[in-house]
Amino acid sequence: MERLGDQASALADLLHHDTSYPLGSQVLEAGCGVGAQTQILARRSPEAIFTSVDTSADAVQKARESIAQEGLANVTFRQADIFDLPFGRESFDHVFVCFLLEHLPDPVKALRCLENVLKPRGTMTVIEGDHGSAFFHPDSEEARKAIGCLVEIQRKMGGNALIGRELFPLMHDAGFSSVQVSPRFVYADGNRPDLVEGFTKNTFTAMVEGVAEKVRELDLMDPTSWQRGIRDLYRTAGPGGTFCYTFFKATGVKE
Repeated sequence: MERLGDQASALADLLHHDTSYPLGSQVLEAGCGVGAQTQILARRSPEAIFTSVDTSADAVQKARESIAQEGLANVTFRQADIFDLPFGRESFDHVFVCFLLEHLPDPVKALRCLENVLKPRGTMTVIEGDHGSAFFHPDSEEARKAIGCLVEIQRKMGGNALIGRELFPLMHDAGFSSVQVSPRFVYADGNRPDLVEGFTKNTFTAMVEGVAEKVRELDLMDPTSWQRGIRDLYRTAGPGGTFCYTFFKATGVKE
């Protein structure tokens, strides 16, 4: 939960500076998790009405608590599966999806299910990362292999950690028009200590390090090389280190 909060706060302006919804808009946030992105959305569009859903009852409860703690009153939470949403057709003016499609085996089906509850001319916004876009200094073969382990684990679980580069065709395949995709580059060096701490260390490297047990279980990398890879990723957050990563933000319109 802490890692997700670090990511959301570190990247708020980069990912959401152009995300806002007008007075009275009904907005569905699909896959809200613990509410890290929800806080940003609700604060930036205080006159919109958000319904945020997630399959995990525990995540929904944590999200509800975090929103209440922030004093935000324009969000309602429900436990729900996006493939079986408890809403009528054309219930929402806008749908927002962030870091969800990467975990799903059929992202086009997910987008089509969400499109069903979107009103004609309503908008879909999707944000995803792409682990293949990570570049850093000092370079390290072990660090790149460690990232590759995370990509492989997600693939074995039915997801796609490289999905950011695919948002344009995915949105088209789901039937959206006027699809626009913009890359959002994160670059962190010694002049950007907030991004070094919030993204390089506490988000990306922590995320890779978090699959250590699965790497051992699947024998994807020998333990010594793995430890070197994690050490080298942390080294990019040290003096003289740099780290670059790309998120992709797509928008489309329902005909």
